[in-house]
Amino acid sequence: MRFYELAVAVGVITLGACAGGEKKPADTTHVAVDTSSTTTTTTGSSPTTGAASGAVTIAPITGKTQTVNMVGDAKGYRFEPANFTIKKGDGVKFVVVSGGPHNVAFDPATIPPDVKGQLDANMGTDKMGELSSNMKMNAGESVTVSFGNIKPGQYPFHCVPHLALNMKGVITVQ
Repeated sequence: MRFYELAVAVGVITLGACAGGEKKPADTTHVAVDTSSTTTTTTGSSPTTGAASGAVTIAPITGKTQTVNMVGDAKGYRFEPANFTIKKGDGVKFVVVSGGPHNVAFDPATIPPDVKGQLDANMGTDKMGELSSNMKMNAGESVTVSFGNIKPGQYPFHCVPHLALNMKGVITVQ
C-alpha cells in the first residue's frame, strides 16, 4: 500500500512541477512562422527556384476560386463540398463557418514529391507546418490555397483537429 501512496505522491509532484511553479518561456512558434508581411509572389506562370536555397515561391491563382466551408455542428465535422474538381491554376478558399478551430492540411505521404514543394509554397506563410495551415478559430476566417503550377491529380486534404471525426476530402485537379 505504501508503494501506491509513494507512486501517487511522485505523480502529483511531477505534474505540479510541469504545470506550474516556474515561469514558462514565451511561445515563439507563431512569431517564427508568421511572415505574412514578407510574402513573395510571382507574376509569371512558373515558380522561381533559388539556385542556392531551393526555395519555391507562391504561384498565383490564374483561374477561378472555389469556396469550401469548414463546418462543425450537430451533424458532425465536415468540408462542404468535401470532394470536388478544379482546374490547374484555380484557387480554393476554405472558410470557417462553425465548430472551429479548423485548418487545412495535406498529408505529405499522399502528395507526389515533385508537387510537394510547390503546394507547400502555395499555402502561403500562415502555416503551422509543412502542407498545414494555421488554425482558424472564428467564423469568417479563411485559408486560400493556390493550385498554380500544380499538376493534374488527386490531392486528399483534412482538418488536423477533426481528422479522427472524418473531416476530410479530395481535390481533383484537371
